[in-house]
Amino acid sequence: MSEHSEAAPAPRTATFNILFVCTGNTCRSPLAEAIARAEIARRGWKNVEVASAGLAAAEGSPATPAAVTVAGRAGIALGAHRSRGLNPGIAAWADLILGMGSGHVAALDRLGVGDRAATLGDFAAGEGGEGGEGGEGRSVADPYGGSEAVYQETFHELRELISAALDRLAPILAP
Repeated sequence: MSEHSEAAPAPRTATFNILFVCTGNTCRSPLAEAIARAEIARRGWKNVEVASAGLAAAEGSPATPAAVTVAGRAGIALGAHRSRGLNPGIAAWADLILGMGSGHVAALDRLGVGDRAATLGDFAAGEGGEGGEGGEGRSVADPYGGSEAVYQETFHELRELISAALDRLAPILAP
């Protein structure tokens, strides 16, 4: 083999796919998906895709009205969201799966995708992300059935965690 036979690395053209998972896919994970999409666009990242799914989602349900309202206040449209259940195809698509709580990550582990899963809180803090090892499974509380103020708190928490998670991914994803 000559010293010139090794090809230079090809430029990155594939996407890095992030999946947010909660229970019903009507509150936390759609908010997380929408917040992440807006933040990725703000950062100018082109090769990152985001999606969401629920472990026990009723297919086709809209986001809760309070989720739509609080997202709208931040200039993020959530009205077109329709829930979907986690399935093998979407799980296989994801390079990183961020659950809203440790129970979601445990379920992802049982589904055989735990090596790509962590709680959003742990991943944002730099813990876990490798087979669920690391932190205490910091959860994002489920606002379902709560007041609009509860949803607003969840939105702010998600925005902070997603910003930190994307900061952690910046060395490999930033253009």
